[in-house]
Amino acid sequence: MCLGIPGRVVDCPDGADLGKVEVAGVVRDINVSLVDGPLVPGEYVLIHSGFALERMSPERAADALAFFGAEL
Repeated sequence: MCLGIPGRVVDCPDGADLGKVEVAGVVRDINVSLVDGPLVPGEYVLIHSGFALERMSPERAADALAFFGAEL
């Protein structure tokens, strides 16, 4: 089992392997090459070890963040 956390996409140039994703108020470069299609600012992704693994709905991201005691 691994721990993944939701992050909100801030910027992700089309075709780039790295995108800027905000997690708990901190913006980091995350490898987005494992997610199909372009990511749009405002979307949520599940992050593990610096890699975006999948898209998340805002509701699912909110549920996951609530588990950690955080909010969107």
